[in-house]
Amino acid sequence: MQEFLDFTLGGVSFGMIYAAIGLSLVLIWRGTRILNYAQGGMAMFTTYIALITINHTGNYWLGFVVALAAGAVLGAACELVIRPAQDKPPLNAVIVTIGLLILLEGLAGIIYGGQFRSFPAAFSITGLRVGTTSLGVSRNDVFVAAAVLAAALALAVMFRYTSAGLRLRATAFSPAVARLLGIRVGRVLTLGWALAGLIGALAGVLVTPSTFLYPNSMDSIFVLGFTAAVIGGLDSPLGAVLGGLILGVVLNYAGGYLGADLVPVFGLAALALVLMLRPSGLLGTASSRQV
Repeated sequence: MQEFLDFTLGGVSFGMIYAAIGLSLVLIWRGTRILNYAQGGMAMFTTYIALITINHTGNYWLGFVVALAAGAVLGAACELVIRPAQDKPPLNAVIVTIGLLILLEGLAGIIYGGQFRSFPAAFSITGLRVGTTSLGVSRNDVFVAAAVLAAALALAVMFRYTSAGLRLRATAFSPAVARLLGIRVGRVLTLGWALAGLIGALAGVLVTPSTFLYPNSMDSIFVLGFTAAVIGGLDSPLGAVLGGLILGVVLNYAGGYLGADLVPVFGLAALALVLMLRPSGLLGTASSRQV
């Protein structure tokens, strides 16, 4: 029973990371129908910026804020690069995003080197206990889950109750109609990419204390974040969070009970299973995926 509790709570913590990456992919997909393969590279690059800031100032929270700001700026810059390919055949945008990924990982290797670097955690990584029972999670794990959940709730409130959110929803639904209504679609799409970059940077800063930082460090996290988005439905922010939680818990069970070497296999198997049985995801709709 203790193992089951540990694996469940640990899976929720990692699942929220996958949810953050999935959420950043959904934000871009809804507005542009582009899958941003550079999202992991963007998260990695902003995490390096956070680490350099922390090392120079000794202030974790300053590095945290700088990473989020850098993620927003990098996301907006990537949208400007990809914009010429948005109205072209889909393969054009795919090639551009893959090119951006290679560029960011190459720049990181040139600027920061290829060695593995540790990244500090915001809070203690010592496991919490209730009486004599170990919970299998730390204060930092609780912070990770709370931070991603807060970001998801903030996005939900923005989409529903703010003018910027309404413009984003209108642009995602029909860019042509949005233009007729006087919405500056280009600026709205830039805002969407900036938010996606910010959420991706949040994921990078939160997950790296559990791994190491190097130019390709976010590649596997991106694959699992994409899987989470597909499980929930690429059109559904709530689905990305739900998919991340499901994937995190299932993979933690697989790693704990069957061996860590099988985690990537189960991740890919989950992706293949969803694509075969329900391509639109748990909360997505088939018609919206065909736009």
